[in-house]
Amino acid sequence: MVNTELTVAEKLKLLYDLQLIDSEIDEIAILKGELPMEVRDLEDEIVGLETRVQRLENNVEDIEKEVSRHHGNIKEAEALIERYEKQMDNVKNNREYDALQKELELQRLEIQLSEKKIRETTGIKANKQETLNAATERLNNKKADLEVKKVELEKIIEKTESDEQKLIKKSEKARKKVEARLLKAYDRVRTSYRNGLAVVTVSRNSCGGCFNKIPPQVQLEIGMRKKVIACEHCGRVLVDDNIMDVEITK
Repeated sequence: MVNTELTVAEKLKLLYDLQLIDSEIDEIAILKGELPMEVRDLEDEIVGLETRVQRLENNVEDIEKEVSRHHGNIKEAEALIERYEKQMDNVKNNREYDALQKELELQRLEIQLSEKKIRETTGIKANKQETLNAATERLNNKKADLEVKKVELEKIIEKTESDEQKLIKKSEKARKKVEARLLKAYDRVRTSYRNGLAVVTVSRNSCGGCFNKIPPQVQLEIGMRKKVIACEHCGRVLVDDNIMDVEITK
C-alpha cells in the first residue's frame, strides 16, 4: 500500500526505480525482437499452404482417376471392336452387316473421344502438378524457416525467461509502492513512446527522452525535488542525476 506521507523526492525515487525495472524488461523484449510475431505469422502461413497443397493433391488425384477412366473406356471399346469384327465373319444379311459397321464406328469414335479427353486432362494435370510442386516447395521452405526461428526464439527464451519473470515480479512489487495518480500518468506516457521511457534524467541540460533543452531555472527546481516536473515538450517526468541517492525512510 502506498504511504501518502512520502516526500516528493521519495515518490520520484520510487517512480524512477520502476522505470529502471521496466526498461530492463523492455531490453529483453528487444532481444527477442520480432521473433515471436514472425513465428506466429509463419505458423499461420504454413496452415494456409498445407490447405492449398492438400487441395491441389486432391485435384491431381481426381484428374488421374479421370485419365484412368478414359483408358478403361478405350480398352472396353477395343474389346467391343474385336468382338464386332469377329461377328462380321458370320453376318447373314446386309442388315446385320450395317448394324455391326455402325457399332464399330461408334466404338472407334468412343476411342477418339477418350484419347482427346486424355490429352486435355493430361495437360491440365501437368499444370496442376507444376502448381502443386511450387506450393510444396514453398511449404517446405516455410517449415524450415519456422524451425530456425523457433530454435532462435527458444534459445533466447531459455536465456532470458528466468530473468524476465523475476523482473516482472519486481515491477509488480514496485508498482504497488507508487502513488496511484503518478502510476496512471506513468503508464500513459510510457505507452506513448516506443522506447517505453516515462521517467528520465536531465542530461547535458536536456530532457533524456526528447533531448529538448531544459531551462536552468527548471533544472534547479528538478534538483530541489519539491514537486513533480514533466518535460513541456514530451510529457516525461524529469529527475536529476542524483535521484538514486534518495533514501526511502517511510
